[in-house]
Amino acid sequence: MLSPQNQLTELVRTLETDQHIFATDPLLVTEKLQAELGTPIQKLHRRASRIDSNGALTRVLEKIDGRIKGIMTVMSVVWCVSGFLGLFTLLQANVVNFFYVLVCLLGFHTIMLIGWLVLTMINQGKQSANWFANFVSPKRLIRGKDDITQAAVRLYEQQLQHSGMRWYLGRFSHQLWLATLTGMLLAIIFLLIIRQYSFSWESTLLSDQALITLTHMLGWLPSMVGFDVPDNAAIVQSRLVTEALPLPIARQWAGLLIGSLLMYGIVPRALAWSFCALMFRRKKMRLDIKLPYYQKIINFWQRQVVDADDFIEVDAPVAPKATVSAGKKLVALLEYPTDVDKWWHIAFNDNSNDNNDDKVDNFGIVDDRDDMTRLTTYLDQHPVQVLIGIHSQALPDRGTLRKLDHIASHAKYGLIVQLLSQENINTTTSDFSDPNTQQKTARYQQWQTALAARKIGLVTAHEQTID
Repeated sequence: MLSPQNQLTELVRTLETDQHIFATDPLLVTEKLQAELGTPIQKLHRRASRIDSNGALTRVLEKIDGRIKGIMTVMSVVWCVSGFLGLFTLLQANVVNFFYVLVCLLGFHTIMLIGWLVLTMINQGKQSANWFANFVSPKRLIRGKDDITQAAVRLYEQQLQHSGMRWYLGRFSHQLWLATLTGMLLAIIFLLIIRQYSFSWESTLLSDQALITLTHMLGWLPSMVGFDVPDNAAIVQSRLVTEALPLPIARQWAGLLIGSLLMYGIVPRALAWSFCALMFRRKKMRLDIKLPYYQKIINFWQRQVVDADDFIEVDAPVAPKATVSAGKKLVALLEYPTDVDKWWHIAFNDNSNDNNDDKVDNFGIVDDRDDMTRLTTYLDQHPVQVLIGIHSQALPDRGTLRKLDHIASHAKYGLIVQLLSQENINTTTSDFSDPNTQQKTARYQQWQTALAARKIGLVTAHEQTID
């Protein structure tokens, strides 16, 4: 079945689909949860709990769940008492046939356990709990005509029809068998404490040696955990006994009886119960958040809403404006060539004297490690200002920025950067609905941020043609 939180969440979904009026408006709760942290499942659980602010839905679910568990508990107690009384009735005589009692204790139980194993292997993945769903139908456990009760009943009936209920049924079946065997064990211990028994055996076809072999085979597993097993002399002496045996021999047979009930009855059932419990946990129902109802709520929470009243715009980092020195300059292209002759004139147009090519050394393209070595050697020997031209579509990645940092550390009069081609975006005339314009703007802002962090000047918009 669903967990209690998932049950409440599903019940809220069912009722809201049926236009039920809750104690708290679901829309208000959903809107308030948008700003809260948590996974979608956690927020859906929180939403359901807040919608059920008066606890009406939770009480109905707990009532149904409590009655189902109550029926299962009562049945377990009844099975335990029946096992106790059944064995109490069986052991009324002072001299009892050991193998007859053992068959009465474990014969039918063993057949049923083997049958369950066979059916489990044959019925893999198939539903086999319909009779249980009809037996514990919520309609029989709770009566009510209100919307909440009817929706809760439908919810439980859907869970009882789930394929994983076959393991829930198996666990409950093993629980009843464990209760019966426990009642038998308590009866045996109780009777062996207050009465003195003698155990015998008899057979028309089997010889003494055959019964000795059978008894030792039967006692192998109980002896592994410390229970007494009759020796050969005790087995032969116990044939066709009609009066009290010596106490040590009776205790050996009593130990074998208790050990057999534990090792061949209770322990296998406990393992089967554990297996069913594990499989039920693995196959347990989960909240299906892929349903359109849940997806609509989750999409609403994930939607980013910006209100003018409480939104504070954070200024994006802006690189400093390029400041051109009066001295000699060195210009170079970083990695990519350009078709524009004397592209550096755009950066130097505020200083007409700087358009004199005699004051500008064109280094060419800085691409590989040898170019970088040659450039830094030049900068170490000549105090110049460096202008680096970079294609505007180039990414300010780690490698490119590392090269700029290296050049800036050797440029005695500073480093400025000019983005070539589509260098800047005119924010007053550009059409931002155009994907190309949006991409250019984002790339330009990336360069602004990277250069601002390094305090490297950037040739601004009014110094060049704006695309």
